[in-house]
Amino acid sequence: MSVDYQALAVAGVQALSPYQPGKPIEELAREFGLDPEGIVKLASNENPLGPSPVALAAARQALDELCRYPDGNGFSLKSRLADRLGVSPEQLTLGNGSNDILEVIARCFADARAEVVYSQYAFAIYPLVTQAIGAKGVCVPAKGWGHDLDAMAAAVTERTKLIFIANPNNPTGTVHDAEAVEAFMEQLPSRVLVVLDEAYCEYLEDREGDSVRWLARFPNLIITRTFSKAWGLAALRVGYSVSSAAIADILNRVRQPFNVDSIALAAATAVLDDEDYLQRSRAANDAGMAQLEQGFKALNLDFIPSAGNFIAVEVGDRAGDIYQALLAQGVIVRPIAGYGMPRHLRVSIGLAEENQRLLDALTVALGQVDQGALGG
Repeated sequence: MSVDYQALAVAGVQALSPYQPGKPIEELAREFGLDPEGIVKLASNENPLGPSPVALAAARQALDELCRYPDGNGFSLKSRLADRLGVSPEQLTLGNGSNDILEVIARCFADARAEVVYSQYAFAIYPLVTQAIGAKGVCVPAKGWGHDLDAMAAAVTERTKLIFIANPNNPTGTVHDAEAVEAFMEQLPSRVLVVLDEAYCEYLEDREGDSVRWLARFPNLIITRTFSKAWGLAALRVGYSVSSAAIADILNRVRQPFNVDSIALAAATAVLDDEDYLQRSRAANDAGMAQLEQGFKALNLDFIPSAGNFIAVEVGDRAGDIYQALLAQGVIVRPIAGYGMPRHLRVSIGLAEENQRLLDALTVALGQVDQGALGG
């Protein structure tokens, strides 16, 4: 007798579609018969500089202890983060990337009776984790491609348990200044938890400490961050949250033991001392952003000004065809129709030569569309 295993899954999971990451270089090489060395990947908001030498050295040293379980409490990393942020280690929760933390938060504080508020065009993980736990998602229409904070505050009801705010937002790159977010927090009842997702905050000069300073005033605030972007450790999957000690205690009850491995712990702890790497990451991002903006203007393409390490460019109704044409030329970007943005492609900021490769390939693809040379 055949069994419908999908029917056995809980209701929230049955209707889920898996999260779609950026296409790997190896997959594109197989599909199109391309040399992997010649492929440019600008799809996953990765740091184009490569990893910090300091982080690499720490990771290599950690390999000698592969037979040992990692420090389940992440003492060294928490201590270093606490010093940098001016908080106590008891306020920190470590995760297998910040996505891990976002899921743990949802599992800890929301259920089928709860409402979870997030914005249109916000990070896809928010509705995904909401649906997985069976909670009701409340998607608030965006304003200028970004979060409408006043409308999100107005959407709060007695059933609201969580609000997700991405600042800067992925995939649009929009950002709210500290005053706007602080004013938003002041409008909310303390029973509603606000998750401030700051995966890209290190690209904002002098903004690392703004939200952390609010924790004493807003015990319902949870800040999530990652080492995957500006710190260049995407493959190691290490993120963290900063919150009140009471909330961190709850999160640490539910997170998986040993959810951050020893190599990730060592590399993340070490890279926090490599301030030069962070500054070089910011400088490369600023230069690359300016290069792409100038290139898009030359191609008469509109784009959404971005505060992240990526930019969403509007290429028209045939964005899917243009995406495929870029793939055929060995350039990987990110289609974002799944975010309700079918006319846009999201482009990660690369090195100067990678950015120019994208602009050259995009010029070819747009010409093919104009000449009707692309199928569809």
